Amino acid sequence: MLKYLVVIVVVFVVGWLLLRGRSREASVSSRKAAGNAPKAMVQCSHCGVHLPRHDAVEDSRGAYCTEAHRLAGPRKSAD
Repeated sequence: MLKYLVVIVVVFVVGWLLLRGRSREASVSSRKAAGNAPKAMVQCSHCGVHLPRHDAVEDSRGAYCTEAHRLAGPRKSAD
């Protein structure tokens, strides 16, 4: 009889630890998601690639992905 009681206690403890671990992971992931707010994105005026605004090279004509594209200027339209 004592053997069954020990098995029940062990199963209960393992289950409790697993559930406690999942709830802790959920709270950590929700905190991470709140800290990863979307960043403002811009499009390179020369090649069209999208990049975060803080990584862009900007001037009066627009935002560019690199200094070389800023020097080349905006893309010429092929109309």
